[in-house]
Amino acid sequence: MHLSRMHCRRLSAALWRWPQSLTPSAEARTAVAPRAQRPFSKESGDSGDNDNKSSLSSRIWRSVTGQGVESMKNDPNAGALVPSSPEQRHREVFAVALQRRPLFPGSLQPVTVSDPKLIDEILELKRSGAQAYVGAFMWQPPDDSDGMSSAETAASDSAISDFESASSHSDSSTSSPVPSTDAETASDSSSSVSSSSEASSSSPEGTANSPSGRSTAESDFGGLTSDQQLCEVGTFAQVHTIVPIDPRRAQLLLLGHRRLRRTRQVQKRPLKVAVEHLKDLPYSSGDDIVKATYMELVSTLKDLLAQHPIYREQLQVSFQFGSDFQDLSRLADMAAALTSAQETDLQAVLAELSIPDRANAVLLLLKKEIELCKLQADIGKRVEEKISKDQRRYLLMEQLKSIKKELGMERDDKSAMVQKFEDKIAPHKDRIPAEARRVIEEEMAKLSNLESASSEFNVTRNYLDWLTAIPWGHYTQERLDIQYAQKVLDQDHYGLEDVKDRILEFIAVGRLRGSTHGKILCLVGPPGVGKTSVGRSIAGALERKYYRFSVGGLSDVAEIKGHRRTYVGAMPGKMVQCLKSTGTSNPMVLIDEIDKLGRGYQGDPASALLELLDPEQNSGFLDHYLDVPVDLSKVLFMCTANVLDTIPGPLRDRMEVIRISGYIADEKIAIARRYLEPQSQKLTGVPADGIQITDDAMHTLITEYAREAGVRSLKQLLEKTYRKVALKLVKGGLSGPTPSNTQEAPAQPGDAVAEHGGVGPGDGEAPQQAPPDSTSGSQKSAPDQRLGQRAHEAQKPPPVTLTGSYAKVVIGPDDLKDYVGPPPFTSDRIYETTPPGVVMGLAWTSMGGNSLYVEAAGVEKGEGKGSLKTTGQLGDVMKESASIAHTFSRAFLEHKKPGNDFFKNNAIHVHVPSGSTPKDGPSAGCAIITALLSLALDKPVRPDLAMTGEVTLTGRVLPIGGVKEKTLAARRSGVKTLLFPKGNEKDWDELSDDVKKGFNVHFSDTFEDVYKVALDYNVNSL
Repeated sequence: MHLSRMHCRRLSAALWRWPQSLTPSAEARTAVAPRAQRPFSKESGDSGDNDNKSSLSSRIWRSVTGQGVESMKNDPNAGALVPSSPEQRHREVFAVALQRRPLFPGSLQPVTVSDPKLIDEILELKRSGAQAYVGAFMWQPPDDSDGMSSAETAASDSAISDFESASSHSDSSTSSPVPSTDAETASDSSSSVSSSSEASSSSPEGTANSPSGRSTAESDFGGLTSDQQLCEVGTFAQVHTIVPIDPRRAQLLLLGHRRLRRTRQVQKRPLKVAVEHLKDLPYSSGDDIVKATYMELVSTLKDLLAQHPIYREQLQVSFQFGSDFQDLSRLADMAAALTSAQETDLQAVLAELSIPDRANAVLLLLKKEIELCKLQADIGKRVEEKISKDQRRYLLMEQLKSIKKELGMERDDKSAMVQKFEDKIAPHKDRIPAEARRVIEEEMAKLSNLESASSEFNVTRNYLDWLTAIPWGHYTQERLDIQYAQKVLDQDHYGLEDVKDRILEFIAVGRLRGSTHGKILCLVGPPGVGKTSVGRSIAGALERKYYRFSVGGLSDVAEIKGHRRTYVGAMPGKMVQCLKSTGTSNPMVLIDEIDKLGRGYQGDPASALLELLDPEQNSGFLDHYLDVPVDLSKVLFMCTANVLDTIPGPLRDRMEVIRISGYIADEKIAIARRYLEPQSQKLTGVPADGIQITDDAMHTLITEYAREAGVRSLKQLLEKTYRKVALKLVKGGLSGPTPSNTQEAPAQPGDAVAEHGGVGPGDGEAPQQAPPDSTSGSQKSAPDQRLGQRAHEAQKPPPVTLTGSYAKVVIGPDDLKDYVGPPPFTSDRIYETTPPGVVMGLAWTSMGGNSLYVEAAGVEKGEGKGSLKTTGQLGDVMKESASIAHTFSRAFLEHKKPGNDFFKNNAIHVHVPSGSTPKDGPSAGCAIITALLSLALDKPVRPDLAMTGEVTLTGRVLPIGGVKEKTLAARRSGVKTLLFPKGNEKDWDELSDDVKKGFNVHFSDTFEDVYKVALDYNVNSL
């Protein structure tokens, strides 16, 4: 306050040093009074006249009106230039909308106006020599439907609008004459005012700060169409300066004088409103609370000024325009203008007419502003400290590098990098091929001459990193022990005799030759039979490192052959990554889902695999990234597929195919008892004596719930059963150890039992005991110890201490529905006894074997009506088989029954049920012909008979594939008699006895043999 008083005294002394002759006399004041009814002329000395800025009287008038010195307010002669009070002259003002913050009395605020009509009115006032005054109002908040806030309502209801008499709190020293009423109302009333705060002065056409949702026409002048869009309490402001921006926009510098309240709308464009000038409510300046508030306000202002220089600059602007800081009202308004509070809080301060309440509200805003400044300073300090610390560390590190380099204690980065590469290839430098060694040496010399900042430096460094990471000529010692391999394979998998025999043959050949060569095996079978997980078991039996990658959906050749080094982010192919990951040149590589290779614009991966899987070519496999031949002849490749049809012929010829058909019910029971139940028990925590699934229940679970070729569904059903039992035991009072917050160790490969009886939860999962691979490290346990550990982990869950009593849960066949729901399969047989025209056929699918019926029925009879119609989503091959069957049936019936003209005079409809399932294949000829002849002879086929085979036009029965799968499908359907082509007799002999058990099989060379078994029988003999 000491500074403001000194400033006021200096302004007062400067003003009163002017010649006393310039002070208007009483007569002069009387003469001026009539002139107040019209705009000032150029000779009147008005401060708004730009042509008379140099006149002495204009400068005096501008000083008095702009600075508002307290001594001029109390001087009775000071108001002689204004003949009447401003509140009487300005009952109607143009409205200017403010967006960001309200305008407080005594403060300046720039506003951009985009209404040409309003700009013209203000310029006309300026040219006529009159002062321009407007009403500055805030935009109404979008969520306020009353038109004003509750603070404004309370303040405006208690406002004193009588400004007839002079008051010490009025601001008459800042008012000026205005245009006449006629001039004010002459503008067009069909438009409205557009304005925005300083923050949007650069917005085109002033629309940036206008509320959303306006039409295009309204946005041309800001969208202000009604006074209801504005807050009720605003500020009576003088247009101090007007600066044109473009033909449609101008910037106004407004100086706030006093508070006012709009009462009604006078005209629409430019928006003019009737206003009521407000003055502060009276208060006792000598009250102790008011004095204390004043002192605290001044003290808080001092603290705020010390926080940031920007507040001192704003305060200096207030000094220049004569803000009176002795007045608590002026001080509160000035302090509110300094803050960066929300517009709603500032509007509430503007609407408050009680000076003590206003001062308290402003004091709260100042306190918040100080806390904000402190937070800003703290953030800035932390950032500066971090930057300084990082810079200091960087400088010290650079100095340390220079010192070590001078002392010979450390080489530069390039020398250290070259040395690192040399150390990597040192263990097997003698085994590196000459071409690869030459490339490595050239690249090292190139790296030494490159600058670290060049792009080629990083490319060369990455290239050398891959070249030196490959285990050139390094092979792991594999174990060629037939007995040990047999134990490992039998321990991990049940069945799969063909696969096991082939691996044992591979080991035997290696023992005789003294060395092994890479082979390419392809396991083909339905999902869930253990194709993927058997690969890891084979790697464990041979003690080879294991690497697996899936090519299902792969469409980019670069995944196999690598990218060219010219590409950004180029990498080698999968095989080079395999060698680096395993650290050996003879790993066991499993290529999964090879039948699902894709083909895109990046090339054909199947063609890229030709070089990889060809034993005659992969000894010099050339990766695009390395561009150096790599020997893969010692790698044992194994591929998995569901079907062979989608594998290209040239690729299929390079692989040795081993078919895995699936499991019969007895095999599934053995797998469930041996592997799946211990795994489910381990995963759920159910005690070994807490559950018992009877043999009948297990058989029912397999035959009526899990009929697929594999055991994946069986595994899921057992886990579901064990989970429900665990819930029942816990509800009964059984509990285990308290869970800890520590994270459990990740599951090791083999912690889960495979659905095929192995030691992984499904195709592609790990076996019980991981063989040496890229993640297993270099430590190995003794073979016998590892085998014992595998058997222990496969069959016994980890010991867990349980508390509480429980009763053993016994699950029988009738209890299964409570644990796994109703059975989805009851039987594949639709007919217990087939009627004439219906025959059961056997089909092969990628999911295993399946039985399906062929139905034939006559639909129309008449002379020459013979025709054939097929339904059931049959493929082209089956449709051709149906046409051949119809032709052969007519000839065969003519030969057997010369007088029977059924096919000549009857339209026949052949249907294969499950119409939503597409069907195709060449093995349906026998079934279709038999169904047609059964319909023509009106004789059902032999009961419990299923057949398969393709028939030519001459009646020859051709061999088919999938004998084991079709046999298993017949067993699931309860069929006892089978008809196979004569050419498949050798395939039947290769089946195990448990698969062939219980079947009466017939082999047919011609359809005559099929006819004798299916239709030419004596009913009484059955």
